[in-house]
Amino acid sequence: MKTYFRPLILALLAFPVAVMAAGGNGDSGSAGVPADPVIAAAQDANGRKDYAKASGILRDALAKTPDNADYHNLYAYSVRKGANPDMDLVFKHYNEALRLDSRHRGAHEYIGEAYLMVGNLGKAKEHLAQLDRLCFFPCGEYSDLKKAVAEYEAKQPR
Repeated sequence: MKTYFRPLILALLAFPVAVMAAGGNGDSGSAGVPADPVIAAAQDANGRKDYAKASGILRDALAKTPDNADYHNLYAYSVRKGANPDMDLVFKHYNEALRLDSRHRGAHEYIGEAYLMVGNLGKAKEHLAQLDRLCFFPCGEYSDLKKAVAEYEAKQPR
């Protein structure tokens, strides 16, 4: 009878790994799923540090598709990384991404980083704790925000 359960147990143990490999909230480019051309173009512009172009692409996309959490998240990221970021606009769009998808790991990471930019360590740690709950295994978003929080804390006067 044990031999019947072994394949089931192995499949159940492998399931979380398969889900993580396939991508999740805020991830694009999963195998078998065509990449969103808006996200691809914005990520390409961000990769070249052309944050103004990425912001423009995403602003236009949000005018047509205002209920896309990934667009809000990446738009806020592009604004935050650009010259002279409008932090009110940044928080507005990160919060909208999280309103649309409260489990959006990317938005939790990035809003946490934005809170560090404005000196709000407590709010950054709230989003770190949320990522700790969302990530069954440590995920990149959790690790990145945890590192940013640690670096921020190390720079603070004692």
